[in-house]
Amino acid sequence: MTILNIETSTNVCSVALSINGLCVFSRTNADGMNHATLLSPFIDEALQFLSPQTPNAIAVSGGPGSYTGLRIGVSTAKGLCYGLEVPLIAVDTLEIMSLMANKLIENRPENSLLCAMIDARRMEVYAAFYNLKGELVRNVSADIIDENSYIELLDKNIIYFFGNGAPKCKTVLKHSNAVFIDDIVPLAENMIPLTEKAFAEQLFADVAYYEPFYLKEFYTTAIPKSIN
Repeated sequence: MTILNIETSTNVCSVALSINGLCVFSRTNADGMNHATLLSPFIDEALQFLSPQTPNAIAVSGGPGSYTGLRIGVSTAKGLCYGLEVPLIAVDTLEIMSLMANKLIENRPENSLLCAMIDARRMEVYAAFYNLKGELVRNVSADIIDENSYIELLDKNIIYFFGNGAPKCKTVLKHSNAVFIDDIVPLAENMIPLTEKAFAEQLFADVAYYEPFYLKEFYTTAIPKSIN
């Protein structure tokens, strides 16, 4: 079984190919929002690596995250599904990050929580909480961070904060139970356990109607008309 995994929810663009749960190909670029330029070449390289076979499914990180990045990743994944006539798998971006962090943390108290954060505007983050079993304990929400954020959880648990939304919280969240982990970004190769499980359980997204999970509406600023 082969799955092509696509991750474009942040400034990192990555593609990974798995065969029977093993990552056999991976390409990543973290130089910025170059997804429109880099994603197709990464995918072409992965498909050439697999040739003459084609993937059994296409998987995409579905958000929350960058509006533009998610649009590029999901539209590309859906196009591949139509062209190759294979199913679409969508996985949660914050869950991908929690799996990565869980592998790195050692000597953790049993009541520890993992808080995956995606940067939003100003002091706002998209955040979700998981326990050490990978179970969701607080649904994703858009949170405005101040010194009292998550205080009830922090009073009872050590919480590991990570993701590109966590750095701006370091100066605000001063609770002794708040621990910050650097350099956790969602990557396509870390999607593999989730996408393999989804494929085994036949949890496929509707290719025609699936949309990324933006969490909030995308706003644009109108350009004022020039005054003659």
